[in-house]
Amino acid sequence: MSWNWRTWILVALGIAVVVAAIYFPVLRRRVKTTAKIPQPTEEQARRELTQAVAQSPLDPVVKAKIFWISSEDESALAPVNVQLALSRDPVLRAKQVINTLLAGPVDSDLRTLPADAALLAFYLLPDGTTVADFSEALATSTPSGIQSEQLAVNSIARTLEANVPQVKRLKLLIHGQEVDTLAGHVDLTQFFIVDSKAKLQGAVTPDLPAGLAAKSALPASDTVTNPSPAIESQR
Repeated sequence: MSWNWRTWILVALGIAVVVAAIYFPVLRRRVKTTAKIPQPTEEQARRELTQAVAQSPLDPVVKAKIFWISSEDESALAPVNVQLALSRDPVLRAKQVINTLLAGPVDSDLRTLPADAALLAFYLLPDGTTVADFSEALATSTPSGIQSEQLAVNSIARTLEANVPQVKRLKLLIHGQEVDTLAGHVDLTQFFIVDSKAKLQGAVTPDLPAGLAAKSALPASDTVTNPSPAIESQR
């Protein structure tokens, strides 16, 4: 019995050696083939990140400006040119650029919005007021701090300004509701100026779409927030 046990072990080892000898050249060829596959360029990687954005074959491809954190100054934003097929319809176009902003840059350290956040709805009123409704992750996953929160809001506003001229000012909702702050600092009960060149007349509370939070209106002082100095310097 002892001799049979040893014999089986030797036979198994022999078979393993033969199989390895046959498979090793195949594995080596596969490794060489993989090594020859060109690595995606930064632009190709960015397109893969944004491929989930709804597009139509009829949408013209344009050079969109998406605002992420500057690689040279983490306290400021910088526009990145991205080739996108954008709709001529301002609402669809706004959704496309915001979803691209949400997808994030190739360098994830430069993203301004949480990776798990999602745009739930987007409304554009006749006077240029927009309402962007985001998932709860925008509030729960944005790092708490005046700088990170301001960069998040400003990246949305500046991206809309650069690509959707119909947008004049922005209201942010979280899951259809108005919240006091984004993550403890930036006031979300107010409207944010998107078109910095437009002179908005105060004391006018826009009629928001039915079904949204009843609290979603200008605060008592009818404040409209201007972009931060850090954003102004990027133009």
